[in-house]
Amino acid sequence: MSDTYQPMPEPIGSQSSQPSTPQPTGSSQPPMPEPIGSSQPPMPEPVGSLPDQSSAAQPVNTRPGHPLGILPRKLGLLADLAGTWVGTGFNVISLPDFDSTPPSTGPKTSRLLLSSTIETLQFTPIGGSVPNRGAVTAIGATTGQPDIALNGLSYLQRISDFTTNQALHIEPGFWLSIPPTTMFPPQPAATIARLSTIPHGDSLTAPGGGFGLSGGPQIPVASTLPSRDGTVLGPPHTDPFQNPVLPPNFEAGYVLNPNQALQDAIVGQTITDTIVLIVSTRSTNLTTPTPAVAQDPNPAGTVIDIPSPSGGITNIPFVVQNAAAKQLDAIFWIETVQQPDGSTFMQLQYTQTVILNFLGIDWPHVSVATLVKQ
Repeated sequence: MSDTYQPMPEPIGSQSSQPSTPQPTGSSQPPMPEPIGSSQPPMPEPVGSLPDQSSAAQPVNTRPGHPLGILPRKLGLLADLAGTWVGTGFNVISLPDFDSTPPSTGPKTSRLLLSSTIETLQFTPIGGSVPNRGAVTAIGATTGQPDIALNGLSYLQRISDFTTNQALHIEPGFWLSIPPTTMFPPQPAATIARLSTIPHGDSLTAPGGGFGLSGGPQIPVASTLPSRDGTVLGPPHTDPFQNPVLPPNFEAGYVLNPNQALQDAIVGQTITDTIVLIVSTRSTNLTTPTPAVAQDPNPAGTVIDIPSPSGGITNIPFVVQNAAAKQLDAIFWIETVQQPDGSTFMQLQYTQTVILNFLGIDWPHVSVATLVKQ
């Protein structure tokens, strides 16, 4: 056995020191290959990235939402509607009465439905203006109606029975503030319109106008009696109006004139000013009084003349044949009420008459309410 020292082999997996210089030419070890992926191509643009538009023309928002500070000016007389209103009211309606299934009592000509109601009415301003495009007066003409911009509020009305809380009515819609037009039509006054949809199968457009006045409202009589060709009818058509069963808070005088409830609600109040909004599916003709309020876009003494036909009501075939809604007239009063301590609150009163026609007779459906802004 030789005593010459033999070095021990490196253990498998040991970390031996590696030379930092490349292997000499002719070395038994070939050069190490490049690690896979060590040389990367340029990264592609991320999917969905936008090209550089710094030098390109930027698109223009032609329908921006209005800042809150200028909304009242855009909405005009409708501005104070914005918000939520809650209160009570009354409803008088004559209904066809062939069916004998309760609550119908037929077969009869009609029955009278009286309701005391609770109501929530919410108005939300539309954020921006709505463009309406004007037309030339004739093909090839250089005259015509310039475009106009409408502003307004959407609304949702919900009415329930005062005693049972059962649903009586729900109605979405819009109120619009319409600027003057010069040609189509020639309307020198700023006007308004109400658009409504009712789930009985009716929709309506009711143009109109408004004005402001000092003090409280002048509330007219609202008749509930049936008529034919403008002549008020008597018995037997008015028999249901004799000694009807009255709901809670429903005074006997409200049966023939529901607007009396509006007058009773403001007895003893100090109303400093009132904005009056009048709309109709027929025609509207009024002259704004003196003095006009600050938010009135029309000067005092402006004549607002909306001829017929303007607006109207459309109904599903069942309604047309059984109780056609043919006309709506409504007045809304936005009132500023001063309290004994000098503070004020906003109050909204309205009267609305819808004419239902069945059996060749016009039967008024009158709704009234007094609501307070929350």
